[in-house]
Amino acid sequence: MSNNFFEKWVELDLNPIISFSSTGKMLYSNQEAQFLLSRISQKEIFELAVEYAPKNFGAETTYIDLHMKNYIFYAITVSYENEEAINIKLYKSTMVKKESKLNTKNSDIVNVFTLVDLSISAMKSKSDIKVIKNYDPSIPDFKLNAKEFIKILNSSLECFNTSSIITTTIMLKIGEYIKIDKKKYSLISIEVSSKDLADYSNFKYEDNSSYFILTKDKSKIAIDLPLIL
Repeated sequence: MSNNFFEKWVELDLNPIISFSSTGKMLYSNQEAQFLLSRISQKEIFELAVEYAPKNFGAETTYIDLHMKNYIFYAITVSYENEEAINIKLYKSTMVKKESKLNTKNSDIVNVFTLVDLSISAMKSKSDIKVIKNYDPSIPDFKLNAKEFIKILNSSLECFNTSSIITTTIMLKIGEYIKIDKKKYSLISIEVSSKDLADYSNFKYEDNSSYFILTKDKSKIAIDLPLIL
């Protein structure tokens, strides 16, 4: 078989595959890895590769229970043939964390931009925070539990109430989907971020019957919603 065949096979692999230089510079990432890197830093993946690398040249697979944001991985393979590059493959669990449990009841067709702007207006009435809006205007109205969404968005904004500037982003996540009741839906992401650290000390979130996928980082909160028209 040709090298071209194997290159295409790796590119279409449903598991993330990444190659790094010895200094942590990314040399290659397949399509699935690019989705992963939109949520998890390159540095964090490189540190995993170093941690699970075999002691000698070659490849080693380790079975683990690794949770990273909304991903669950059950194994990791790290290989290197010389000191110039190190390769890592992460094996995804068949269940992506929480996504299949999304509750779509009590949803109505709403305009997400209007809801986000309402929350921002309420926040600005109590503070002098500057808000930068980064919206994708092509996103249509879609089904959403407005009450639950506003509740979690307000709580998310409050985590940044000591920041001078925050950015709110509404975007379609290219190439990312979830399955609900065996149907495939695109993802809309609403992000609140800042250069300052978020304060989660008073943040409360019950995910027993979640209407969305919540991801928290040091300085960013992302609320992902299925695009149900």
